[in-house]
Amino acid sequence: MKKIIKYQLIFILTLLSCHSKNIKQMELVNKQMVEYSFLKEMYEDEYFPNYLVDKGKDILIDLCNEIEIKKPQTLEELYALTHKATDRFNDLQEEFYENDSEIETAARECIAIDFQFISRSYGFEADIEELIATRDW
Repeated sequence: MKKIIKYQLIFILTLLSCHSKNIKQMELVNKQMVEYSFLKEMYEDEYFPNYLVDKGKDILIDLCNEIEIKKPQTLEELYALTHKATDRFNDLQEEFYENDSEIETAARECIAIDFQFISRSYGFEADIEELIATRDW
């Protein structure tokens, strides 16, 4: 009996840890973000591998989740979160290169517009360039 309870507890803890790391878009509180088509233009262009665009989408959904959890009150607090997300896109850039793709002009604009839409959806009028100021793409 104790062995069964132990395995049930391990299973529950595993589920909880997975859930906290990989929030799904439909789990966001902000309805605009639940319904938004992240990185739409990149998905529509064969040049960008969908599985890498999926990783970018996950970065943006994670950003939304961070905003909902941390509830930034100032632009500086928001920028700290967006810069962290931008750094994750920087890290992703190498994977695009390895797949004969890159975060080029169209992708940069698409990503930047999504950052701006996110900031506005959470009540901020942020500078689009400052939102992604740490980018190296």
